[in-house]
Amino acid sequence: MKKLIMTATILVMTMTSNVVADIKMGIILGFTGPIESLTPAMAASAELAFKEASDSGSLLGGEKISIERADSTCVDSAAATTAAEGLVSGGVVAIMGADCSGVTGAIATNVAVPNGVVMISPSATSPGLTDLNDNGYFFRTAPSDARGGQVLADITKDRKVKSIAVTHTNNDYGKGLADVYVAAVKAHGISVTAVTAHEEGKGDYGAEVATLAAAGGDALAVLGYLDQAGGMIIQGSLDSGAFDVFVLSDGMIGDSLTDRFGKDLNKSFGSLPGSTGKGAGKFAEVAKAGGIDSSGPYTGESYDAAALIALSMQAGGKADKGTIQANVMSVANAPGTKIYPGELKKALDLLAKGKKVNYEGATGVEFTDVGEAFGSFLEKEIKGGKFKTKKQR
Repeated sequence: MKKLIMTATILVMTMTSNVVADIKMGIILGFTGPIESLTPAMAASAELAFKEASDSGSLLGGEKISIERADSTCVDSAAATTAAEGLVSGGVVAIMGADCSGVTGAIATNVAVPNGVVMISPSATSPGLTDLNDNGYFFRTAPSDARGGQVLADITKDRKVKSIAVTHTNNDYGKGLADVYVAAVKAHGISVTAVTAHEEGKGDYGAEVATLAAAGGDALAVLGYLDQAGGMIIQGSLDSGAFDVFVLSDGMIGDSLTDRFGKDLNKSFGSLPGSTGKGAGKFAEVAKAGGIDSSGPYTGESYDAAALIALSMQAGGKADKGTIQANVMSVANAPGTKIYPGELKKALDLLAKGKKVNYEGATGVEFTDVGEAFGSFLEKEIKGGKFKTKKQR
């Protein structure tokens, strides 16, 4: 009987030791707040890449990824920090996110960097994040507004706007983008009639609209968020007749805006990071098969951020924080076999053989020496009450 019990005990211990725990990944985005209509597709795109890596059977010999979501709110740094602390205490080895620049900087500084956890943001674009003291743990697949503001100004000039009023959300994203944009439009000879900041979460923006209307201009640049203040300022401007042409930053571009205003915005335009290249086409196919609308802002960047995390683990042969940090740059940039959406198994198999990969992804990923995307931009215009892509910039 003793021998039988011992044999059974050894069998149970052996079976337990062979159980491989899932690799925990965090996704932190503003599921509530001023961009809440954008984040479901962003999260789903990241989860699509994680699932592709898991289902391949090639990730670290067959390991699987499990995902924990958390809410950044986009604007509340304290709440975002607390949410990120929950992810880290739960054992995530990396974080896909955050989204808005202010909360992203707060999470990186207060949570991710002190705990040695890699963050790859798909959408935090503030120029201030370029010089973040991150010890090599913060990356972003979206390009900086240092370039984005210039691109938006170039489009404004090309659209023959001669004078413009500017309103921006009063945070790192809005202030950084406004500084670049205003300087660039002035350099193009465009008259800037006013530059005003607005706060998120107010019930009424009549005073802000009145100030902008008094300043006047051919158009109003709204550098903010579509689901809160930005959308309400457009509403007030249309209702009062103050403006009927709007220049839209990336945070203002999404179907919820055109669903709300339709053809009233037909003369408006803007830009956001994106590509029309080979990778974008591949991602559209992969996303459609996964039931995701790939045309949404930052969906490709979200898929790419998650894919880079998975490939980094494979490149180092371990599912731990340090391995991811040490290998992100090597899988993101040349040399190596170019990898596109839907080809993660191919990449994982190459890495398992000690081969190099150059992840191009959905957005033509190429990192600067500080780990942020060089990036390209899509010029967007509203026609027939819908956002259309005019061309890549």
